[in-house]
Amino acid sequence: MMPLVFAPEGEVNVIKKVNGNPQIKSHLETLGFVSGAEVTVINEIAGNLIVNIKETRVAVSKEMAQKIMI
Repeated sequence: MMPLVFAPEGEVNVIKKVNGNPQIKSHLETLGFVSGAEVTVINEIAGNLIVNIKETRVAVSKEMAQKIMI
């Protein structure tokens, strides 16, 4: 298991766990970051990751990406 921030661009990964306090976990779950969901890093812009999750592109900060384990 490793944080999403280390995932190579273009590779499809499966989310294993979401860490963080309940507020952060709830926010990420609302965006679709739940265990079992597939996530692909599209690219990185100014330290933020652009990811494809549930057929939607979402930008997450590096701090948030550290809490998403794949």
